Amino acid sequence: MVSINNLTVAFGGFTLLNDINFHISEKDNIGLVGKNGAGKSTLLKIIAGIQKPTKGQILKPSGLSIGYLPQQMEHQKDKTVFEEALTAFSTLFDLTKKMDEVSIMLAERTDYQSKDYHKLIVELNDLNDRINFLSQENPEGMTEKTLLGLGFKRDEFCRQTSTFSQGWNMRIELAKILLKKPDLLLLDEPTNHLDIESIQWLEEYLETYSGSLVVISHDRKFLDNVTNRTVELLLGKAYDYKVPYSKYIGLRRERAEQQRAAFENQQKMIEKSEEFIERFRYKATKSNQVQSRIKQLEKIDRIEIEPEDHSSLNVKFPPAPRSGQVVVKSVDLKMQFDKKVIFDNVNITIERGEKVAFVGRNGEGKTTMMRLIINELSPSGGTIKLGHNVLLGYYAQNQEDLLDKNDTVFDTLDKVAVGDIRTKLRDILGAFLFKGEDIDKKVAILSGGEKSRLAMAKLILKPYNLLALDEPTNHMDIRSKDVLKQALVNYDGTLIIVSHDRDFLDGLVNKLYEFKDGKVKEHLGGVMDFLQKKKLGHLNDLEIKEVAAKKERQIEDKVKNQELNSFKEQREKEREERKKKNAIERCEKAIEESEKKIKILEESLSNPKDGKTFQKQLNEYNQLKEKIEKQMEEWEKLQS
Repeated sequence: MVSINNLTVAFGGFTLLNDINFHISEKDNIGLVGKNGAGKSTLLKIIAGIQKPTKGQILKPSGLSIGYLPQQMEHQKDKTVFEEALTAFSTLFDLTKKMDEVSIMLAERTDYQSKDYHKLIVELNDLNDRINFLSQENPEGMTEKTLLGLGFKRDEFCRQTSTFSQGWNMRIELAKILLKKPDLLLLDEPTNHLDIESIQWLEEYLETYSGSLVVISHDRKFLDNVTNRTVELLLGKAYDYKVPYSKYIGLRRERAEQQRAAFENQQKMIEKSEEFIERFRYKATKSNQVQSRIKQLEKIDRIEIEPEDHSSLNVKFPPAPRSGQVVVKSVDLKMQFDKKVIFDNVNITIERGEKVAFVGRNGEGKTTMMRLIINELSPSGGTIKLGHNVLLGYYAQNQEDLLDKNDTVFDTLDKVAVGDIRTKLRDILGAFLFKGEDIDKKVAILSGGEKSRLAMAKLILKPYNLLALDEPTNHMDIRSKDVLKQALVNYDGTLIIVSHDRDFLDGLVNKLYEFKDGKVKEHLGGVMDFLQKKKLGHLNDLEIKEVAAKKERQIEDKVKNQELNSFKEQREKEREERKKKNAIERCEKAIEESEKKIKILEESLSNPKDGKTFQKQLNEYNQLKEKIEKQMEEWEKLQS
């Protein structure tokens, strides 16, 4: 379907991708992996046609539809969520409008046997076939289903897109792409801003998707669930494995071991041959054997070991000073913005050494709670306090955006470091993969992953006993996440973390607080226990509250039908208004033409040539006057 042939990308004397070749076939679900800066996003942009390679080409069949989801985007500010999502069906709506116009043209014509009339009939049938093909399912219903699956609530459908965060706007764009059902999906970190439930919904959707998929993700479980093939970008080269991510890890290790063993065996053989040649080069009795060995070496297909990228984060947090037993405590905590209550009556206690996760749907208040903990916000009611001798280190969700883009990598740390730690800044930056000339790079040119690493490096500069981390793994590659996770496991202080990454949280946290519907509920145990309990609890609730659930579904169905009917009525109204407007325009044009003819006749009648011509023009004049009166009556009716 799509062939990547001899693709090379170079800039500033640096080759990012070097002579890459692979093929995307139908039904391929490819996970594109590699460390940050390996060129994954660049390759996706080239396949999407947004960026051009230095050399090589992308071969795509004509008519191939591609849906591309970048890491960041913005939408028009004058549209609601539902209206923006419905633009996915703009082609269908344009065809419907065109069909209405053709239908009106046919209704007004009487030349049933003409070629032009026949052409209109053919066009109408073609439009009807295309509309039927595109509208196999109800657009409004599909849009509603997709938005709900991605975490939107019905009462948010009418909100302006400008009122949503970057993460939620990314969900709107994802919804539009999924609704278009392109032949090829290109998704760049689609799970970065999705909560766990939305990730699971997306996994289920992609599992049954009929097209092909190329996805960049640092979520190991997500890759395992949605991909059947892995392409690794490593030091400018592409390595193709026909298996999901977890199996690829094992195959890559086996391949490397086999390659190394074959290389070593070949090197031993080459050394023996070279030793024989050197020993008997000048002995006449061995000349034939020497020449044979030389020819053998010349013909040999030398094995090359694939380069390995051993770079990874080397994170170790400083020992945590001892705090009091209670680190964070809230009593009857309430938070609201204007009239919207985020949560109410929240009572939480986090003790020394606990590793706690805040989980739940986006917009339920996890980041708000973090901002209350760091005293960036004041509560609307109740209290929240830090315990004795708590030294807080905070990583904001948009931490990389808070960095000064005019600073260099080194300056970013140098500005906040104090004391003896200043002598170790280069070592700290090296541990976070900033080596050599990297430390002199401006923050403005760093990738998202590099900015995240730099922001995390700032937390190493001081000994904290409470780390509050809001989505720290966004933009981090899988190996870097693994190293960070191990560093947090070894951290001897208290940890509060907001994350939707199931694999990252698994084995790291021992308590969760679920934010849902304005409440905060405590769950003891790990994230997998939490997910399992949620499913079991849901089944129990169905058994206990079957009647209540049935009524709730009936109400929801009623509201849904009302909303759908409202959208349908609005569309029908708009269609009728378009018809009326077109009819008025046609009527006004006809009146204008009649008036022009009358003016010409009036000039002729004022200076007649002969009686016969005069009478003929007079009759025509009277007919036009009657016609224009009828046209005016029709115009007045249309205006009413």
